[in-house]
Amino acid sequence: MHLELTPAWSDFRAELRRAVGETTYDLWLAPLEPRAWDGALLLLDAPPATQAWLADRFGSLLERCARVAFGVAVRVAFTAAPAKPGRGRALAATGAAAATTPAATPPAAADHFIPRCTFDQFIIGDGNRLAHGAALAVAEAPGQTYNPLFLCASPGLGKTHLLHAIANYITEFDPETTVRYTTAEHFTNGFLSALHSRSVEDFKHLYRDVDVLLIDDVQFLASKAKTEEEFFHTFNALHDSGRQLVLTCDRVPRQLDGVAERLRDRFESGLIAELSPPDRSTRIAILRKRAELDRIAIPDPLVYELLADRITDNVRSLEGGLIRVVAHHSLTSKPLDATLTERVLDQIRPVSQPVSAAPGTTPSPMTTARIQAEVAAHFGITVEELVSPTRAARVAWPRQIAVHLTRELTPASLQTIGAAFGGRNHATVVHACRRVAERAGVSPDDAADIASIFAHLTAVTDDRVC
Repeated sequence: MHLELTPAWSDFRAELRRAVGETTYDLWLAPLEPRAWDGALLLLDAPPATQAWLADRFGSLLERCARVAFGVAVRVAFTAAPAKPGRGRALAATGAAAATTPAATPPAAADHFIPRCTFDQFIIGDGNRLAHGAALAVAEAPGQTYNPLFLCASPGLGKTHLLHAIANYITEFDPETTVRYTTAEHFTNGFLSALHSRSVEDFKHLYRDVDVLLIDDVQFLASKAKTEEEFFHTFNALHDSGRQLVLTCDRVPRQLDGVAERLRDRFESGLIAELSPPDRSTRIAILRKRAELDRIAIPDPLVYELLADRITDNVRSLEGGLIRVVAHHSLTSKPLDATLTERVLDQIRPVSQPVSAAPGTTPSPMTTARIQAEVAAHFGITVEELVSPTRAARVAWPRQIAVHLTRELTPASLQTIGAAFGGRNHATVVHACRRVAERAGVSPDDAADIASIFAHLTAVTDDRVC
C-alpha cells in the first residue's frame, strides 16, 4: 500500500498544517512526498537545494508530528525527488550559490510554487478584475504585454496568489520558459550574502538568466541603497531584453518613499493594477471556494454570511476566520452552524460598541428597547407593531432597520435579537441586516432614514445645569 494513501499519512500532514499554519505549510511542507517507510525511518522526497534547510528548520517538528501520526518514534530523512516530465523550469531564488547559503538561512524561494495558488482558484470580483486579467495576459504571453506588471494592494488581498498563479500557469503550459519567484526581502538578504562571500556574479546570473522574474513586496527595497542599485540594474537587464517582470507592493510607486525616483519611474512604465477589498458577494464566494478546496462540509450557509458580514478587510483574515470556526467545531464537537460562528466571531471580531460620551455628558443606555422606540417613532408606528408577526411593508422595513441597528450598536447575539423582535430566528436577523445594507446602498432616502435614526441613538444628553 502506498503510504500517501494511508490514514497515518493524512494524520501526519494534518499535524504539520496545525503546527506551522497554512502559509508555511503550503510553501515548504505540502510538496513533501513519502519515498519509503520501514516502521522507524520515514524517507521524504524534497528538492536537493532545500534539504539542508528543511532538516535544520523543520527536522524536529517533522519527527514530532510523525510520532503523533504513526504512534511510534520516527526518524525523518530526505532524498531527492525525481524530475517530473512536463513541468517548466521553476527556479529557486536563493540568495547566492547553494554552496554559500548558510544552512540556517532559508532559501529565498522554493523550486516550486504554491500549488493551490492558480487562476482557477482565484475568485474574481470588481476589486481585482483588472489585476487578474493582466496577470493572466502576462502568463499567456510573457514579455509581450504589460511589462512590467505592478500589482499593488494592502496585505491579504491576493497579490502573492496572482504571482504564484502566473508561475504555475507558465510552468504547466510553457515548460521551456524559466520562472523565478522571490521576495524583495530575500533578494536583499541574498545580495548581502553574495557581497560577503564575494559571489556577486553568481547572484547576478541567478536573477538575470530567467525569462520571468516575480518579485513580491518591493516596498522592502526602500532605504537600501546598495540593494536598490543592484535591483535597478537587474530590472534593466531583464526589461531591455524583453523578459517579463511582475512586481507587487503595498502601495502605488509614487508613494514609495525611500526608493529612488529612477526606480519608481521603471515601476510606472508598465501597467499598475490595484486590488481592493472584496465586496460581500465576492467574500462569500471566497469562503465557499476555500471550504471546497479543504473539503469542509458547511451545512449552514449562514456561516458564510456571518463571516462575510463581520470580516471585510482582506481575504487572508476572511479565510482565517473560517479556519478558526472549523477548528472550534472539530475541537468541541459543536455543530458547524451560525451559533458557533457568531461565538467565534465575537472573540476575534467583536461588534463595535457605541461611541463614548464626551466629558460632562451622559449617554443614554444603548438597548434593544431604546432602538425599537426610536425606529418606531421615526416611522410613525408603535413598538407593538414593530415586533408583531405582520409583514406589511410599512412595518417590515422599519423592523429590518431596527434589527440592523441592534446588531450594529449592541453586543446582543443573533438569537437574542430575534427573540426581542417577536421570536424570530437568526436567519431572519441576518436577512434583515443584509436587506438594509442593500437598500441603503442604492436608495439615498433609505440611507438618510438610517443615518438620522443612528444620529439620534448615538447622541448624548447634557446633564449639566444651564
